[in-house]
Amino acid sequence: MRLTTKGRYAVTAMLDLALNADQGPVCLADISRRQDISLSYLEQLFAKLRRAKLVTSVRGPGGGYRLGRETAEISVAGVIDAVNESVDATRCHGQADCQQGSKCITHHLWCDLSDEIQRFLSDISLQELVRREEVRTIAQRQKAALDSLENDPATITVSSS
Repeated sequence: MRLTTKGRYAVTAMLDLALNADQGPVCLADISRRQDISLSYLEQLFAKLRRAKLVTSVRGPGGGYRLGRETAEISVAGVIDAVNESVDATRCHGQADCQQGSKCITHHLWCDLSDEIQRFLSDISLQELVRREEVRTIAQRQKAALDSLENDPATITVSSS
């Protein structure tokens, strides 16, 4: 059992958005740089998150994304579900055909584990994660690292016309 990159990145990006929501719309390029996630991948994820109404987009200069609901109303499980992921501990993906079309002897054990994981992730909101001191400390470190890169003259590129 494992949570795929899609689910992990979606949760990471939504948490980044929640942490930076007080600064107005957050552009995906900023999330991409802070979290080291491909911009094109974020665009795909945010299209799904927008369809699930977990985020709204703001067009134009200074545009980006805002949370579609309050942080207390967005669960980790909801984010994972929105990007069409599931945390499934069974080999058969819950189809009960684990052993040549029949249930294996541990099928119900792994189904129960999947249910527990789903319950656990459903009980954790973005608000709870944002309030965690360790999350805030890491977010501050990421922002400082990004700010120092942007202010470093060695990283400035000059375009020729």
